[in-house]
Amino acid sequence: MKIVAGLGNPGSKYDGTRHNIGFGAIDYIAHHFDIKVNKLGYKALYGQGMINGEKVILIKPQTFMNLSGTSLIEAMNFYKLPPEDLIVIHDDIDLPTGKIRIRTSGSTGGHNGIKDIILRLNSDKFIRIKIGAGMPENNKIDVVNHVLGTLSKQETDILDKSAEIVVKALPLILKGNISLAMSKYNGMPNAEE
Repeated sequence: MKIVAGLGNPGSKYDGTRHNIGFGAIDYIAHHFDIKVNKLGYKALYGQGMINGEKVILIKPQTFMNLSGTSLIEAMNFYKLPPEDLIVIHDDIDLPTGKIRIRTSGSTGGHNGIKDIILRLNSDKFIRIKIGAGMPENNKIDVVNHVLGTLSKQETDILDKSAEIVVKALPLILKGNISLAMSKYNGMPNAEE
């Protein structure tokens, strides 16, 4: 069993913001694989299902971004899973909008949600699927306002393509073919797609 978590902030105020890219990806995965993410537990919304024969729990922590680890450690402990069985999908401002980067471990990259997860798990050995949120084009906009800003129609269209790629990459990752997923999907989607 694996836990696939998308990071974001709860509440309609944050719907459609760059910081909720992880929530959007979970919604897309849930729809594609017909998994209902409608149960409350582990300080999260979650749902159980199967993806290509692998049992998964899709989870959207409701603790707000900076305390994402509080929710995920609860779920990990309940199912007695090691950090390697956690896949976290989150926004990354260091990547152009929509670009995918899959990693098996690493630093926080300045992301407070990832920082809290590493702190709670006492490990950085969990898989991340980073989806680019882009940097603010206007230097007068600070990073917080940028990530909490609403996505444009163009950004939303790009992120829909990104979610399709995550849906393709996820079965490979769940089967342990992470290197193949990285070589096939890191850097996508391309402008011509």
